[in-house]
Amino acid sequence: MDSPYTCNMCQETFRDTSSLKVHQCVRTDKRPYCCDVCNTTFGYKRSLREHKKLHTGERPYRCDICNKTFKKKDYLKVHQRVHTGERPYSCEVCNKTFSDKRSLRVHQRVHTGERPYSCDVCNKTFSNKRSLSVHPRVHTGECPYSCDVCNKTFTQKSSLKVHQRLHTGERPYSCDVCNKTFSDKSSLRVHNRVHTGERPYSCGVCNKTFSDKSSLRVHQRVHTGERPCRCDVCNKTFTQGSSLRIHQRVHTGERPYSCGLCNKTFSNKSCLRVHHRVHAHTGERPCRCDVCNKTFTQVSTLRIHQRVHTGERPYSCGMCNKAFSNKSRLRVHHRVHTGERPYRCDVCNKTFSQVSNLKKHQRLHAVYINV
Repeated sequence: MDSPYTCNMCQETFRDTSSLKVHQCVRTDKRPYCCDVCNTTFGYKRSLREHKKLHTGERPYRCDICNKTFKKKDYLKVHQRVHTGERPYSCEVCNKTFSDKRSLRVHQRVHTGERPYSCDVCNKTFSNKRSLSVHPRVHTGECPYSCDVCNKTFTQKSSLKVHQRLHTGERPYSCDVCNKTFSDKSSLRVHNRVHTGERPYSCGVCNKTFSDKSSLRVHQRVHTGERPCRCDVCNKTFTQGSSLRIHQRVHTGERPYSCGLCNKTFSNKSCLRVHHRVHAHTGERPCRCDVCNKTFTQVSTLRIHQRVHTGERPYSCGMCNKAFSNKSRLRVHHRVHTGERPYRCDVCNKTFSQVSNLKKHQRLHAVYINV
């Protein structure tokens, strides 16, 4: 087919004058089409046409499955892959597939380490524009998305959406191994590692591995000594927010976990779990000493017991250097130096440094009363 129109700069030929004109605009960097609202210029008429939809709010392309609308045909085409499951773009490193080119491009930065977007306040870098656009809210404190049930605010719409599932009870993501359900995709992804045994995050100091980034971050504070979470009542500090939240119940008296057998309440789940073993119907003592086979209801008690065999006494008195196998014994010992006797007999007002001594003493009164 003849191409009678030739570019006088590069000699490339075209079938019609309009194609030649567009080509010349690109070559000369001419942008002859100007938006009359914001004065942005474009090299192509169709680009200007698409741009104008930003101002008019026009979204003429509609998905015939879910009725979602789009301002560009291309956007609709990509969206339809949500319904068809089509993911035509594949990463050549890890074979992960994507529904659009842009998502593949962003993903590839996981392998290359490229983070081309940088915060001009703290210089933190990001692999994609969207993460950078949300990040400045860390500095401004802006939380534009608000829950209409509890008024909690969020920096991102997606975080609000996940949070709202606390109120609705919706857990749309399900594990295909054990059917456990989750309110968000990332929690399901982390959970799946329970079944695969995958622990991709490793501590650079002690090589301990973790299934998720946040657990690694909290662990690293063991090495740095960082305790960023502070109680605003007593100023005690913690390595993680969950530990602080449990601690605050000491001040509020809140005990939200209740035993279904005896109605005893606890401030945290792990204490309730240990308590359950007290009930005779379970009799569970899952922690066994590998030296003498003695069993315990919890790991921490087993660890203290094992010091009987190892002779380890890691807690030392700062006044007389006497060493102890556990913290509570050191605490009681300190009272030798301080003279503190916090346990008082309600019959004769005699005081004791240990509760066990008070109990022995109270038996004397019981004997006299019975006589």
